[in-house]
Amino acid sequence: MREIVVDTETTGLDPADGHRIIEIGCVEILDRRITRNAFHTYINPEREVEAGALEVHGIDNHFLRDKRRFAEVAGEFLEFVRGAELVIHNAAFDVGFLNHELQRMQNPVTDITVVCTVRDTLEMARHQHPGQKNNLDALCKRYNVDNSGREYHGALLDAQLLAEVYLAMTGGQAALVLDAAEAAAGRTGGDVRKLDRSGLTLKVQRASDAELAAHMEKLREIAKASGAPAQWSTEEP
Repeated sequence: MREIVVDTETTGLDPADGHRIIEIGCVEILDRRITRNAFHTYINPEREVEAGALEVHGIDNHFLRDKRRFAEVAGEFLEFVRGAELVIHNAAFDVGFLNHELQRMQNPVTDITVVCTVRDTLEMARHQHPGQKNNLDALCKRYNVDNSGREYHGALLDAQLLAEVYLAMTGGQAALVLDAAEAAAGRTGGDVRKLDRSGLTLKVQRASDAELAAHMEKLREIAKASGAPAQWSTEEP
């Protein structure tokens, strides 16, 4: 199963107001392992970055002025993500901007969901942790993901952090860390909460024939070294 964690940075909040994408970061997860295969680019938005957005990501027009336009990177991006499941935090925001850019350049693909499926980790987090903060920083804290280098938002950095959070969210028990708001509401460190995972579909990755063969070979090595077969093995040493 190939999943691509995607994040974007933009000139502002709404493409309907003419705002554009200025950075795309993508991290590949293959069979529930983060790989070294990534896609990252800065983009010249051909307009000014809004002051509020600049405070969030720190990317200014002077830095972006010699970068490629979206139309110049769209083909590479679509080729990288085609056929994968996109994992995005607050997917409506990023998908809305990506579709706006594709439509603006009159690309044959005008809706990213035609070539990819999309999973929204914000919706997942709200389902698993109702009533709690579920932004990326809060999730990093909750799942013990180190985000100490996140002074500004950045598409590639945030995609890397979200990839780790996503694997933790879908892979087992998480440590519940109470924030100040919860403590003020009267919760204590000894509270135990059962997470409601109903309706959450987890993908099951089966071992390949090669992996099963390697596993059996390792069991044979253990049996040979110990002089007795492993309890979970049906083979004799």
